[in-house]
Parts: sequence; structure tokens; C-alpha cells
Amino acid sequence: MLELLAPAGSMEAVTAAVQNGADAVYFGYGDFNARRNARNFSREEAAAAVSYCHRRGCKVHLTLNTLLTDRELPAAAELAAHASSIGVDAVIVQDLGAVRMLRQSVPDLPIHGSTQMTVHSLDGVKLCADLGMTRVVLSRELSRDRVAYICQNSPIEIEVFGHGALCMCWSGQCFFSSVIGGRSGNRGMCAQPCRLNYGWDGRADEYPLSLKDLSMAGHLKELQDIGVACLKLEGRMKRPEYVAIVTGIYARALREGREPTPQEVEILKQTFSRQGFTDGYYTGKKGPGMFGTRQEEKEPKELYAQARTTYENGENRKEPVRMFALIQPGQPAQAAVQDRQGRVALAEGPIPEEARNVPLTREKVESQLQRTGGTPFGCEKATAKVADGLSLPLSALNDLRRRCLEELTKQRDVPPQRHLAPYQPGVRYENQKEPPVFTVWLRCAEQLSAELLRLKPALLYLPADELAAHPDAVRHCRQAGVPVVVSLPRICTDAELPQLERDLVALRELGVEEALAGTWGEVRRAQQMGFAVRGDYGLGVYNSQAMKELKRLSLISAALSFELKFPQMRDISKAIPAEFIAYGRLPLMITENCIIYNHRGRHTCGNVNLLTDRKGERFPVVKAWGCRNEIYNSKKVFLADKQRDWQSLGLWGARLMFTTENAVECAQVLERYLDRGKYQPNDFTRGLYYRDVE
Repeated sequence: MLELLAPAGSMEAVTAAVQNGADAVYFGYGDFNARRNARNFSREEAAAAVSYCHRRGCKVHLTLNTLLTDRELPAAAELAAHASSIGVDAVIVQDLGAVRMLRQSVPDLPIHGSTQMTVHSLDGVKLCADLGMTRVVLSRELSRDRVAYICQNSPIEIEVFGHGALCMCWSGQCFFSSVIGGRSGNRGMCAQPCRLNYGWDGRADEYPLSLKDLSMAGHLKELQDIGVACLKLEGRMKRPEYVAIVTGIYARALREGREPTPQEVEILKQTFSRQGFTDGYYTGKKGPGMFGTRQEEKEPKELYAQARTTYENGENRKEPVRMFALIQPGQPAQAAVQDRQGRVALAEGPIPEEARNVPLTREKVESQLQRTGGTPFGCEKATAKVADGLSLPLSALNDLRRRCLEELTKQRDVPPQRHLAPYQPGVRYENQKEPPVFTVWLRCAEQLSAELLRLKPALLYLPADELAAHPDAVRHCRQAGVPVVVSLPRICTDAELPQLERDLVALRELGVEEALAGTWGEVRRAQQMGFAVRGDYGLGVYNSQAMKELKRLSLISAALSFELKFPQMRDISKAIPAEFIAYGRLPLMITENCIIYNHRGRHTCGNVNLLTDRKGERFPVVKAWGCRNEIYNSKKVFLADKQRDWQSLGLWGARLMFTTENAVECAQVLERYLDRGKYQPNDFTRGLYYRDVE
């Protein structure tokens, strides 16, 4: 049966989830989880929660799923060690550096790859397995056939989201909140700008980025049949009543081998929805029908009151156990209890006496053993062997049962024996002394000009489909002595992989030898096809351990996260050459839904469309590979006049990223960065390099 994984933002929510049938709960404590705005737990509360869950047969997953700085990794290692010591069953991780740290510090603690890792292909899953993970949470944008294909071929467990809020952007690739407001979703502080109003033609009168909540009601049996291991419910920011209701409905449906009924779906809507639910990604029915906003409605007080009774009034969840008793003459009465995991607890009582009136019977002993009320256990079977003609007070039998269950509880509290090792950052690589070279990323081949090539960028990145469609671009670059690197799509599902492979084979034949990859699946596929791989910003490189792990994975360079400040970039130990974005519009979102088509009813993606926010800022929306959209910042990062600030950070490359610029502008920008021109954007930003990002 599918494991049901429920959210918990508080101890009350843990109780609500467990008492309503969750097989596992996930929560965070400390500052290193993707819901830092949730109440979260203290260490003492976390230990109590683990004990509470384990006594009732429920697993606990710790969320450690944010990007971490070098200064934060030691504290994260200490937190992971504590989590392992109290018996947490798995840790959910986004950061590659955190994965490396966990393998060193708590090697026996299972690691699950977060949806924030943007794993959406079989190659991505296999790379996670190579990294030592035992489970990965797939991106929520995948259709049923993509999920099925991955499950059928995956070497590790697959987890999918079953209910709750949907992000507009592919998880792990959203920078909207950080770039606009300094609150990073990758650091657990998303301000949810997608829920605000935006529009077109200068008016912010729509909600084109606000998706309805996901509901997989109606697909539970199919998910189980195709091999999904775990169904995850979203909602660590939600109140305990929400957790109780949603967990209870899905748990009953799974336990009874059915789908939630229309009445139960209606209860889910009353509990929380954004004008209903959607399964559009899973069924392949994308479009305007997937979108909705939260309406002002009265709190369902009666529904919440009923929900509270499920977890406030005693034990509604019972762990099945078997009870045994042996009552023989001249021997102390003996009792035992066994749970389904094979644990056995024993207790001895007084020696029975000869019966003077009514002798003790097997039926009476078994009846007393079955009375486990007030405990988290339920006796599924009691077996007693009772000699004839004996007497034993019922209070003695009750005491035997109580002591057996108390001993079993203690056994279930015992955490597994695991290895712990001190976290060691390891060798530090010296920063290079030379200023960084300039690399150029172009969105389309039309931006390439002879003038740009005459300025001799150290590398030129071009998307795979553009290079394949314009083989002359490769020849022109080679003639100019400028190396060409193929830039892989930010998202490529298994269904789209054959087309990408055809382009890459053609480019290999043209002599292109390097690829720029921003997701884990593409890293693995490009390497298998013989390309030397450079890591892009989509990999979320935030610390020295991530750089060392990329070196172990044979990458030849990596773009650091543009959410880092300059001092943080300087302090990263650069095991491989490091690049940063020195110019251009920062990417805010990549979306599976085409918001241009949703609005206009047709694809006008060949043009640059401008999305307007409530403050009048205009964000370019451009076509991405695979009929997706990329939303870019309204302002360009410009740092040509700040070269002293970033030339001494030990970086190998300073990337100039061109999206909406024409060929003339591209050359002018590079010329300015080479101190040969006067170009300056009309409106620009310094990015996040001088700002603290929460």
C-alpha cells in the first residue's frame, strides 16, 4: 500500500496526522528547512514527536531541504546528528553540499531527495541513487506516463505529491521571491509572489501565476499500481485541523482500497481550496482551468470542531499487537506482547493459587489481555494457556498486561544504532588570483554577431535547439577562436529526451565538446553522451561541499547561485572553476503552463511578452524549450562599474547573460565590461550580490 506522508508544523499537527492514519510525518526544526515561517520544533519537541510517532507505528522524516552556506553546514551537521540519535527515519535534502555532509556525518541515516532538487527524469533519479539517496520526490509537473516510466525503471523509491498547494514554477528553480523581495524560496522564506495579481498590456488585473491546489483524489489506485512508494500531502503551514481532515480522508481511502468519495472531496474543498482543485499536470490537461485564487470564506467551524475530536480525545489509532499468557501451578504467572515488527516484551506476576470458588478460565484471561484502552495499542489476538483449578486476581492480570505494554513502549522508543562522525569541511582550495574571464550566454543565434566574436569571449553558450538549427554559428565561433558550449534546456522530461539527444548528436559531429547543465538529469545524460559538463545556476551551488561533490561527479566548472553575496562567493572553496552572472536579466520562473497561451488563446511566444505587476514593473516572458515559459526580471543586473568588487573573489568566469537584447546590444555590453565602451542600461539592479537574502 502507498505510504501516506503527512505534514506537521507543530506538535498538535503531529498528533492530528498520526491519529488520523498517517504512515509517516515530516517536519522541520532549526533554520534549515523550506518552511522556516512555520512554527517548527525545538530539539526537545522533535524528540518528543519522534517518540510519539514511533510508539504508534508512524515514521518521521526531517526536512533539511534548503540551500546552506559554508557557515551553516556545521550547525546543520549537528542538527542531523541529533536527528539521527533520536531515531528520525529519513532526512529530506535539496542541497548537494548537505548530501555530502550527511554521508560523512550520519552515514546510516537515509536521505530523500526533495522536490526542490527538480528531479523530473529517470536520469535525475539515477544520479540521486548514485549520490546515496534511497528515495526522491518527483517534480509535481509530471504526467502519469512520465511518473509511470520513472517508477518502472527507478533503482530507488519514488514519492509524489498527492494534495496541497502547487507552485507555479518548477520547484527549486524559482527566484521570484528572492530577486524581488529578498526572501528566498530556496532558503525556506518564500513570500509567494505568485499569488499576487499580474496582467498584460500594462494592467495587473489577473492572477496568471496562482494555481489551484493539487488533489490526486481519483488516482490513488493508479499511483499504487504504477509503483509510487509514497503519497505526500502538502501543508506544514496549515493548522492542525486541516492536517487531520486531509490526512484522514486520504488514509481511509488508501486503507479501504478506494478513491475519496464526492462527499469527501467536498469536505476537502471546505477545508481549504483555491476555487477547487486540479490534477492537470498528471492528466496532461494544462491550461486556464488549473488556475484559481483563495476566496474569502467563513471558517468551517463545525468541520474543524469535528476534526479536533479525532486527535484531542484519546487514542483513535491503535498499533496491532498480540498478547500471550501462561498460567501454570507453582509458577509465576507470565505474560508477553508482540508487535508486528517482532518486538517482544515479557512480564511475570504472582504464583496462582488453587481456586476456592470460580476457577480462572482461558477465556477470562484472554478477555483481560485484550483490554488495551487508553494505550496506543490494540490487541488483534490474545492467546492464553491456563491450567485447570487455579485462581489469580484480575488486578494481577491487568498489571501483567500494563507492564508488558509499558516495556514494549520503551522498546519502540529505542532509536536504531547508527554511526556518527564529526563533520570535517576538508581541504580548502585557494582562490585564483587572476580576474575572471568573460563568458557569454545567448538565448538565440540571432544575437551572435561578428562584432561579438571579435571581442573574444572566453566561452559562448547557446541553447541546443538554436545551435542545431544554426550549425553555421558553430563554424563562425570556431573560425573566431571562441569555444562553443551547448546550453541544455532547463527542463527536459524523458518524453522530450529523444529530440534533445538528436540535437546533441548533431552538435558532437560539429565538434561541440562541452555542455552547460542546470538539472541533475541533464548532468548525467550529457556525460553519458561524451560531453564535458559545466554546472549551471539551476543546480543551486551554495557552498564549498557542493563544489567538492561536483568535482567528484567530474564537472569542469559551476555557476554559483546568484542568491549569494560577494563575500560568500569569495569564501567558497573552489574545487572546480566557479562562474557567476555579472550581467543580464535574472530568471525568476520557468513554468510548465504557458501563461501567454492561457491569456491570449494562442501562442505568441515568438515575441517578448511583458507581464505587469501591481507596481507597474514589466517582466519579459519568453518561450522556453518544450513549450514552456521563462519569466525574467524587469531590470538587468549591471556590474561593469563595480569590477573591483568582484574581480578579486577567486572566480574563473563572469557571465554576461543576454535574453531580450539584440545583437548590437550584446556586443556593446561585452565591450563595456572590457572597459572599451560606455554602454549602461536605462534601468538596472545590482542583483542580490550586495543584499542579505533571507
